[in-house]
Amino acid sequence: MTGAARAAGTTPSADLIVIGGGIHGCATAMYAALRGLSVTLLEKETVARHASGVNAGGVRRLGRHYAEVAISQRSMEIWYGLEDFLAADCGFNVAPQIRVIETEAELEDARRRVRDLNEMGFDHEVILDQKQLREHLPAVSDHVIGGLACLEDGFAQPFHTTFAIARKAKAEGVRIVETCRATGLSQSEGVWSVETAEGTFRAAKVLIAGGAWGNDLSSSLGEPVPLKDCAPMMIVTSRLPHFCDAVVSAIGRPLSFKQMPNGTVVIGGGRLGRADRTTNLSEILFDELHLTAETASDIFPIMREASIVRTWSGVESILPDAIPVMGPSARHEGLFYSFGYSTHGFQLGPGCGEVMAELIATGSTGYSLDAFAVNRFAA
Repeated sequence: MTGAARAAGTTPSADLIVIGGGIHGCATAMYAALRGLSVTLLEKETVARHASGVNAGGVRRLGRHYAEVAISQRSMEIWYGLEDFLAADCGFNVAPQIRVIETEAELEDARRRVRDLNEMGFDHEVILDQKQLREHLPAVSDHVIGGLACLEDGFAQPFHTTFAIARKAKAEGVRIVETCRATGLSQSEGVWSVETAEGTFRAAKVLIAGGAWGNDLSSSLGEPVPLKDCAPMMIVTSRLPHFCDAVVSAIGRPLSFKQMPNGTVVIGGGRLGRADRTTNLSEILFDELHLTAETASDIFPIMREASIVRTWSGVESILPDAIPVMGPSARHEGLFYSFGYSTHGFQLGPGCGEVMAELIATGSTGYSLDAFAVNRFAA
């Protein structure tokens, strides 16, 4: 997506510079342009190159951190109409998201969570008993006693979705400049300057949405966060007879599991490989990958008949509390953050993009972002 001309020296001024071409950067740029802002998006490689292009594609509200629930709900509303809005096929399918329950202790934890959500005013998560679970997952192992479910979640194709949002952003006037790494930021007289090898870009406001690299820039501005590199690992199996229409995870074990329309099964869910953001490379750790395959076979015995066709991983990042940095800088006027989505940012992309665009354009938003503050780790 190199439709914009390269900067030659200093580019014309913009209202907003977005640094990072993942789903969060692209969505914020798109919604900001729809609000009338002139926007330039800088991506150090290509759009959807890392986490936004290689994740499992889960579009889930299920199991969200309580601080994320309201925005996740709004994001789901957008997802239901996203393909029409973008005039693009994102591979979005509504499908139950189910976390299987294997012990009585897990069942009690699930019941407690549903009560908490109900008290917060949300009823999208429900408990399935063993019989109800098997209506959705007839191939599940006999030892599974129930499930925690959100029956109207889904999944999509992350690469296609992020590119479709980027195309829409460009159609709305966003300048997208790829292979253009931001190397430094400074502010003078209310104007931000972003230094790159392609020249200097200037704008009144800047959003850092750089994923695993976001902390490099925030640290240079005196706002470091304890962001850790990670590499979520994925498996694709050989084709199996149709047996699963849901996206499945587990309360007690890391797992993300779905059968695709062609019969292959995509498995991931929290076991991590090795990542190095300085080289942009990730590495599969096969001992960990074996545990992922073993978990899938324990929960779905039919998986013992499958063979692994391919695996992959990508460079991601995670924060200690597993929720992102999202909102305004605590030190600098006109600076905003949206990164560190800790392996679960895909579903949040449209909603967070809308919220951040509102905040950047108007100075406020109807959603509480206190839990996501960049300075929450300062102590």
